[in-house]
Amino acid sequence: MKKTIIIIGAGPAGLTAAYELLKTKNFKVTILEESEYIGGISKTYNHNGNRIDIGGHRFFSKIEKVNSWWKEVLNEEFLIRDRKSRILYERKFYDYPVSLNTTTIKNLGIVRFIKIGLSYIKASILKKEEKTLEDFFINRFGYELYITFFRDYTQKVWGVPCNKIDALFGHQRVKGLSITSVLIHMLKKSLGKLNTKNIETSLIEQFKYPKLGPGQLWENVSQKILDLGGEIIFNEKVNYLETKDSKISIIHTQSKSFEADAIFSSMPIKDLINAITNSPKDIIKLANDLEYRDFITVGLLLENSTLDNLKDNWIYIQEPDVKIGRLQIFNNWSPFLVKKENTTWIGLEYFCNENDELWNMKQKEFINFAISELEKLSLIKKENVLDSIQLKVKKAYPSYFGSYNRFDEIKNYLNSIDNIYCVGRNGQHRYNNMDHSMMTSFEAVNVLINNTSKEKIWNVNTEKEYHEKSSS
Repeated sequence: MKKTIIIIGAGPAGLTAAYELLKTKNFKVTILEESEYIGGISKTYNHNGNRIDIGGHRFFSKIEKVNSWWKEVLNEEFLIRDRKSRILYERKFYDYPVSLNTTTIKNLGIVRFIKIGLSYIKASILKKEEKTLEDFFINRFGYELYITFFRDYTQKVWGVPCNKIDALFGHQRVKGLSITSVLIHMLKKSLGKLNTKNIETSLIEQFKYPKLGPGQLWENVSQKILDLGGEIIFNEKVNYLETKDSKISIIHTQSKSFEADAIFSSMPIKDLINAITNSPKDIIKLANDLEYRDFITVGLLLENSTLDNLKDNWIYIQEPDVKIGRLQIFNNWSPFLVKKENTTWIGLEYFCNENDELWNMKQKEFINFAISELEKLSLIKKENVLDSIQLKVKKAYPSYFGSYNRFDEIKNYLNSIDNIYCVGRNGQHRYNNMDHSMMTSFEAVNVLINNTSKEKIWNVNTEKEYHEKSSS
């Protein structure tokens, strides 16, 4: 008899788990999705024929299983794209990651460049104990480069200073990147000896990308799930989970109740703990003190703007006099994201907290505000704008502050519930890339089938070896 599995969330982790379980033909699988969309933050939003990749998703992984899985699902629908990202700082463009070339030296000025070099030498000799993200950055880049390119931008992204963020964030997202790694990369490139298996993810120069954005992958996966007999129920928010004998016995939504042999949860940990009946008060308190960063994207369709000829995927806006954090140019991710030729389709990305000033702005007001910021940066003029849309994403980025330093207590409690498996970025409150979110589901399926330790699921992306520079 097939076991019944309920999966909470139709993002990458939930869809991966469902597909892997159904392929065994031993499980009956139902996905409960709170929204009307497939893909979570990896969905592609279609606005009047122009597609928005929320947050930007480069398809690059050192995990062979993930690469073969992507190929199985999309095959020839991947494009090979050149990666180009730059920083806008003091109204000048810098390569990202920062390259030690003549443009960088000219933009910084020789005095600041020398200070950066001396600061890096000092940091290389006098290593700091890495308690905070600030310690982590200074050890790898020196104090001067840290305050130039990392300190203010990171605070813009997370809303708190680097010295308030756990160093673990750096180990999970930035581990291998440093001035030394940049120099080694430049040398190997000049000698023609780059090896993509060993290259730091932040230094990749090409990546795969679905023709119609990341949502295309997950829409294909969802169809495969349906073809294999799985079920996806949209607009079905989980209200609470009944517990009995160290197991989840019944899942209650706003309209139905479900029984299951096992539950795969990718819902935010804070919401999950509050939804589980009889959760201990101290665990509820810790969960409620976990923090998140929310996200707003404004899509603008432009004509005859200064952005028309730029080749960047992303531009990181380091300028302190504007709120915008990043600027995407969707044409450069895939020309198929843009409906009309000779137009430029861009995304303005803002990091905020739910119910703060930015979040609470009315849509029209926010779009006008975003346009005014790009005008201030001399990147566009208001008359360039042909169309616009605003999108909001709650809990886009799990934060490494608040009660995060006591997260093991939450994890241990969840592990004590026999039939629940936490997967994905929000499901583990870990700022994973998409491939690592998928890996948590691969591991969870193996743990369920083989009845092994759940620690294998939580250990994904803790090896401190493969990680991308902070931002998506």
